[in-house]
Amino acid sequence: YNGEIVHSLLDGCEKLAGDAAVKVVVIRGNGRHFQAGADLNWLKEVSRMDAAANLEMSRRTALAMRRLNEMPIPTIALVHGACVGGGTGIVAGCDIVIASRDANFAITEARWGVIASIIFPQLNAAIGVRNVRRYALSCERFSAEQAQAMGLVHEVCETGALDDALGPVLESLLHAAPTSVRESKLSAMRCAGSIMSDAEFERLVGQHASKRQSDEAKEGL
Repeated sequence: YNGEIVHSLLDGCEKLAGDAAVKVVVIRGNGRHFQAGADLNWLKEVSRMDAAANLEMSRRTALAMRRLNEMPIPTIALVHGACVGGGTGIVAGCDIVIASRDANFAITEARWGVIASIIFPQLNAAIGVRNVRRYALSCERFSAEQAQAMGLVHEVCETGALDDALGPVLESLLHAAPTSVRESKLSAMRCAGSIMSDAEFERLVGQHASKRQSDEAKEGL
């Protein structure tokens, strides 16, 4: 991902959340992978910005993830190929995740000297802090089946069969009452403490931005 993708995701979430005609949002990759991680050349460019501009980019990235996670309408991620770094945050922020057997996942930020802090709330809620403490530290790749066992993925289908797997889920969602679905989603998240406070949001943004301009990140990138 890069600045253009961050802007598009943020803009898309805001527009779709405010459209009463939209009942379900489906996110999928257009190419060989669902999301192959950050464009490292773009990260280098951002790291060279002044502190205010660097902080604003982290804020926009975090806000895009937060808006996706707290979108009142149901969201479905269809994952094939690689789902790396921020891609795992996108998946963790969706309500339903279906992955094909060729999918693989990794939380790789630490490998490049940066930090995945702005997606930790979503990842903790999806796979539990115990798994985050392994995979965000080791940056290991894990399979679709491992992702399902951890709770990141709900269903694994054969490679090339994502549309077939999507059909029944989509039909079930569209048969449910839209207002009840919206209220159920947000109520469940509030009960679980998954709605982030503004203070915690700002703390994560600051940490994310400052780490990108550290000596360790300069070496890693």
